Amino acid sequence: MLGTNLKVAGVVVGTLALYTLVANSIPQLQSEVPKVLTGNLSPEELVAAGQDLYNGAGGCTACHGLGVRAPNLLTDEKGTGQIGARCATRESGKNCKEYLHEALVEPREFVAPGYEPIMPDMSKTLAPNQIWALIAFLESQGGTVDVTSDDIPTDHEAAEGGGAASSGFANGSADPMTMLRDGGCFGCHKIGDEGAEVGPNLSKVGARSNAAAIRQSILDPDAKVAAGFEAMKGIMPKGLGDQMTASQLEALVSFLASHK
Repeated sequence: MLGTNLKVAGVVVGTLALYTLVANSIPQLQSEVPKVLTGNLSPEELVAAGQDLYNGAGGCTACHGLGVRAPNLLTDEKGTGQIGARCATRESGKNCKEYLHEALVEPREFVAPGYEPIMPDMSKTLAPNQIWALIAFLESQGGTVDVTSDDIPTDHEAAEGGGAASSGFANGSADPMTMLRDGGCFGCHKIGDEGAEVGPNLSKVGARSNAAAIRQSILDPDAKVAAGFEAMKGIMPKGLGDQMTASQLEALVSFLASHK
């Protein structure tokens, strides 16, 4: 009897040790959740913060700069210069700051000629002061930065207006299609008749990937790039999954895994 108990105890301890080893071997992902800006920031500080967002958690490089799905912003766009040099002439009646703000939070009000309306409403994922930091950075690209602290709403005003500052990613919705739309996923991926095929088609992603692989692709998109899309490595925004709640992430993973 004692021998049997010792064997059972040995199996239990061995199993726990194995799971502990596996858990510790999983690489820890560095969160790139967009940081909420605080304090009375100078134009230079806003530009620097906007640059970080543009190149990182804001996900802007996923489409802009390729010259295919969205206009170039940091380089010349069809002879019109960088975005800071042309933003005041894009839409009649709007100065540069007004145009850029509309482009970020009401992107379907004016779509640049020759491009599709795939830009997501950035207020779904970024706080108002982050939006203004992005505007300051974009204005600095060939133009004059005129964003000031007066443009940035107070915490109370931001809460009253809603958006990412008060309700989180996709306004807190756990509906997978809402998250895919608000996260800008359809700018590169397609499900059924919706979206574009810049990246892998997700209509039957569950047939080629299990839930664990899909979850990893959201949390760490460069860890494993789909065959045939190696040139797209680094394009998918990092930290998208970190902006979601755990329930949102799992709802999206389950939804995608069910598409077979």
